[in-house]
Amino acid sequence: MRAPIGNFDQAIPAPDCLDELTAPVAAAVRAWSGSVPADQILYVETDPRWADTAVFVEHYGHDLLERSANCVVVAGKRGGGSTLAACVVLSTTRADVNGVVRRHLGVRKASFAPMDTATGETGMEYGGITPVGLPEGWPVLVDAAVVDLPYVLVGSGRRRGKLLVPGKAFAELPGAVVLEGLGKPAA
Repeated sequence: MRAPIGNFDQAIPAPDCLDELTAPVAAAVRAWSGSVPADQILYVETDPRWADTAVFVEHYGHDLLERSANCVVVAGKRGGGSTLAACVVLSTTRADVNGVVRRHLGVRKASFAPMDTATGETGMEYGGITPVGLPEGWPVLVDAAVVDLPYVLVGSGRRRGKLLVPGKAFAELPGAVVLEGLGKPAA
């Protein structure tokens, strides 16, 4: 199948390639129940040597620069407690961790979670974390600009491979909250 965005050799419906996904992502695809059918979530093989954004878009298509999203894990602290959440923003922006995220989570302090925490809690590889298959109960904060796109390139849970997901599907993820202004222009 031809990918709806980018220049990939092949796009495979995620339910047809569960072995290429990490266990939590595969489980989320198996249990998918949104209005977007699971077979519209596509997996594309990518080379981790080309993970740097500039090299990635040079190899896989310049249109991906405006159609890619990053999923970052944040930790919010209030008193002695800590809350983990995910933020999904366009790759041309940065998550407003100290503003929108902190206020939405109702925490005193918010910061990016340490790599060991992010990978350990999600069961995904660093650099490949995706909002599909995050732990139950996590808030998934999604920038409205991501939801507005027909298809978005995002991690697959591994550094090798990406998912192409219809934008509106992000709003239907468990724990998803769509927020205006979550992604701020990168400085």
